[in-house]
Amino acid sequence: EFMEFDVVIVGAGPSGLSAACRLKQKAAEAGQEISVCVVEKGSEVGAHILSGAVFEPRALNELFPDWKELGAPLNTPVARDDIYLLKSAEAATKVPNLFVPKTMHNEGNYIISLGNLCRWLAQQAEGLGVEIYPGFAAQEALIDENGVVRGIVTGDLGVDREGNPKEGYYTPGMELRAKYTLFAEGCRGHIGKQLIKKYNLDSDADAQHYGIGIKEIWDIDPARHQPGLVVHTAGWPLDDENPGGSFLYHLENNQVVVGLIIDLSYSNPFLSPFDEFQRYKHHPVIAQYLEGGKRVAYGARAICKGGLNSLPKMVFPGGALIGCDLGTLNFAKIKGSHTAM
Repeated sequence: EFMEFDVVIVGAGPSGLSAACRLKQKAAEAGQEISVCVVEKGSEVGAHILSGAVFEPRALNELFPDWKELGAPLNTPVARDDIYLLKSAEAATKVPNLFVPKTMHNEGNYIISLGNLCRWLAQQAEGLGVEIYPGFAAQEALIDENGVVRGIVTGDLGVDREGNPKEGYYTPGMELRAKYTLFAEGCRGHIGKQLIKKYNLDSDADAQHYGIGIKEIWDIDPARHQPGLVVHTAGWPLDDENPGGSFLYHLENNQVVVGLIIDLSYSNPFLSPFDEFQRYKHHPVIAQYLEGGKRVAYGARAICKGGLNSLPKMVFPGGALIGCDLGTLNFAKIKGSHTAM
């Protein structure tokens, strides 16, 4: 069984949805009809978006200049950036503004839920006529005898853990064929890895390196809440041998997102990123906001951190790799998400 589209996009994150919207806008400008389908493995759009995000709106301004009128969920402008060097479990030094790199100044940016932004982008995409199918994981790329990508195959639904069909629930995977297929899978997407290998896309790229980001959302005491406050730290509980850094952002509704990012090159074999995160939350710089609060959500994901020179070649016959997770934390301004996780 198969369906045919002009473009199939794998992954309903910021880049996949932005690409879908842009394709539809461009087609409308040219007075043409184009069929665009987005598949998303999560149960809903945004389900796998874990970013605690300070968002630079430049790309969104280009994509939807009237995003304010359209109700985009950018509600909390950054009010202040605090950067600390944590010396020990108790001590910290605040970095004077003068010494903070330009890229860490967030005037004009917003603290957002990237999951909510993706839900909003999905509404815009559907309004433009994009078909979005959550709950469908792309299993493999369809590649013809000439080595051209022709779409994807989705995974079987309703199978048990051994992969055998469950009675009454089983639906076999479907071929989604396309003239062009865009892969917006995020960090280390399994089809992306296969395509990089097959088409040798990373032959001229530096080695990629990775981190793990652990994030929690807390409802905090309103008296401790400062909407628009951005806190970043370096140092304790990590060090030069086990590098990383942290973030704590004050959103609306007395919520903060707090997280620790640890390079996966850490040299201490006994280090547990999760346990280091628990320790970090007890530092006075961080605990002052969390005390009396309640954790309401948590998650973790891998992050690409290699930088511009680690980007593979993006295009191959029949498609392209898109999205900021191909690149790096510091270069994550592709497709409008300057994400810290």
